[in-house]
Amino acid sequence: MSDFDFDLFVIGGGSGGVRAARIAAQHGARVAIAEEYRLGGTCVIRGCVPKKLFVYASRFAHEFEDAAGFGWTVEGAKFDWLTLVANKDKEIARLEAAYRKNVGGAGAQIIDSRAVIEDAHTVRIVNTGAELRAKYILVATGGHPSRMEIPGEELAITSNEAFHLQELPRRIVIQGGGYIALEFACLFAALGSKVTVVHRGDEILRGFDDDVRAHLRMEMVARGIDIRLNESIQKIEARGAHRCAFLTDGAQIEADQVMLAVGRAPNVKSLGLEAAGVKLAPSGAIIVDENSRTNIPSIYAVGDVTARVALTPVAIREGHAVADTLFGGNPWHLDYANIPSAVFTEPEIGTVGLTEAAARKAGKAIDIYRTRFKPMKATMSGRDTAMLMKLVVEQGTEKVLGVHIVGESAAEMVQLAAIAVKMGATKRDFDNTVALHPTASEELVTLRNKVEA
Repeated sequence: MSDFDFDLFVIGGGSGGVRAARIAAQHGARVAIAEEYRLGGTCVIRGCVPKKLFVYASRFAHEFEDAAGFGWTVEGAKFDWLTLVANKDKEIARLEAAYRKNVGGAGAQIIDSRAVIEDAHTVRIVNTGAELRAKYILVATGGHPSRMEIPGEELAITSNEAFHLQELPRRIVIQGGGYIALEFACLFAALGSKVTVVHRGDEILRGFDDDVRAHLRMEMVARGIDIRLNESIQKIEARGAHRCAFLTDGAQIEADQVMLAVGRAPNVKSLGLEAAGVKLAPSGAIIVDENSRTNIPSIYAVGDVTARVALTPVAIREGHAVADTLFGGNPWHLDYANIPSAVFTEPEIGTVGLTEAAARKAGKAIDIYRTRFKPMKATMSGRDTAMLMKLVVEQGTEKVLGVHIVGESAAEMVQLAAIAVKMGATKRDFDNTVALHPTASEELVTLRNKVEA
């Protein structure tokens, strides 16, 4: 008889944990997965999925407006916030049920409770006090929104609460310049809110290509969003049912809601990691090697709790790799190069590969191909907007190092462009591809003029 109750015990029922549990069970391992809230984690319950549903809702406002230029008259259109929230909740419930069905159907045991690590092979089920032993433990507890240590911070909401507001805020102040802050800024603005973005940096979207950052900011301002750079909220006060945000420059902004979108932190509190001897980074993230293994040989970690690349598809592949490596006879680990990403702002961003600044910092000799143009749809809608497309190309080899797009369907385009970049396609490969006309994406294969540095 085995000394262990399970071959794998997964703590956390988000995307990475669920994938690991399901694949390990399919490989024949005895698997349990503990989740204290709902299966699906940040992405399904309070992140990517509900956010994208809200983004879809917000974009109808632009579609109704643009329709007039194409001969449509849209009269009496109105938006109901609570209908959106209720329908979103139904979809999330459906997805969680699907997660449960898939995991349980694969043979893994689902434990609806918080689990705490007692030692390298033991976990305690908080709801019952039962102690279970596993050959391997996988931590996949994800992260949570960070807050600010300022007076009145408890009056602010985060992205978690934004999905459950009882009414659409007429005015909202959002602290942050990352993708979460900007996505909510754009969707709230499109739904009719007066939005102010406060960001302590001198430009939004740190880490993205500089042309992309500047282009998005200009587009957001053109849509009526007030962006205040080099500023920060110092305190928040309640004024009746409303809030007042005090900025570093002395400005006071009254709003119905103040939202903090200032980053995320790993969920490691009270997990028993210290007692088990698991090493943590100064940020609190679990330190792992390329195989997602901690310094304790029997304990692994995947997803946002490791603070590597905080993207749902990354967590899924990390979890899959752990399961295949431990139980499938197929050891492998994720290649983190050229991972595509999207920002569902208005307009949206799709990007893969190196930014211009990153390529230059790496000492690469590069050529830049860039175009800005009015999309065909806007010629008749009358919307004052432009698309941006940019290629970062290595001199000599002509290898495409980066693709950056801002505009409608940018994310869809970049997913396919990422295949080419991952395969090492060259600028000549792009040039030799026949353009699909009339589309915006044809610009990617018709760019000929290099931008002077």
